[in-house]
Amino acid sequence: MDRVLSNKKAIIFFLFPALVMFIAVIIIPIVMSSYYSLQDWSGFGKGTFIGFANYKGLISDPIFIKAAINSLILAAASVFIQLPISLFLALVLAKGVKFEKSFVTIYFIPVIISTVVIGQLWMKVYNYDYGILNLLLRSIGLDSWTQEWLGDTKQALGATFIPIIWQYIGYHMLLLYAGIKSISTDVFEAAVIDGSSWWNTSLKITIPMLKPVLNVSVIFAVTGALKVFDLVYVLTGGGPAHASEVIGTYMVSTIFKGNQYGYGSAMAIFVILECFVLSILVGFLFREREGAER
Repeated sequence: MDRVLSNKKAIIFFLFPALVMFIAVIIIPIVMSSYYSLQDWSGFGKGTFIGFANYKGLISDPIFIKAAINSLILAAASVFIQLPISLFLALVLAKGVKFEKSFVTIYFIPVIISTVVIGQLWMKVYNYDYGILNLLLRSIGLDSWTQEWLGDTKQALGATFIPIIWQYIGYHMLLLYAGIKSISTDVFEAAVIDGSSWWNTSLKITIPMLKPVLNVSVIFAVTGALKVFDLVYVLTGGGPAHASEVIGTYMVSTIFKGNQYGYGSAMAIFVILECFVLSILVGFLFREREGAER
């Protein structure tokens, strides 16, 4: 193995197929999107080069600004609502509860279910006439609280984001659960001998040792929220009146319904840059915190 790792030709030989796939699937599409984002192009014929006009248009587009804000709200909700729930579940399950493996599997099931199926399920939950949510409110005498959850401009954003957060709680829970299980049991046994409670051990030992995994989970949560599309599209399509619009849904409607491929490509590049910058920022914040603690 050491001879293979020290052989540069062998390394290049094994990495070359992956490099080709990376260039073909990621680099080339990004370069092409960057090129089209500088053009006024309808998707047919030849485009007209207009420089950064599309990017300037994004800044003055109220729908795009609203979509960008909604995406940031979802990112914040993912970090401050989704991840704490996932972390709590991971801590509880890793403690060694009865049917531990079964619970891990059950919580992960929403992650592997088709997003379209989940969208259809939650549309049934939110239905005004026979949805579980409104039926529950009526059964406890809160008829005045029932409403068209996905059809109300004030409720649509939150009602759309709840299924997104719910779907990926199990994903982050599994990452954190695996991280906890990788910590040596000697650490926890020493804490028990010292008389530390489970809660105190979790706060002062487990969570600090999980920082590398938490760093990855935060990056995944933020970037996943910024590029979300499918579940929002199934539930509301970005409506009503763009109340639940995110950049992904607005980009698709702009490209495929408005035939503004250049403008849509500018949105795509914006999302790529946004994810890239925030990923670096999250990594920097975790490194700064680790440095401060040392």
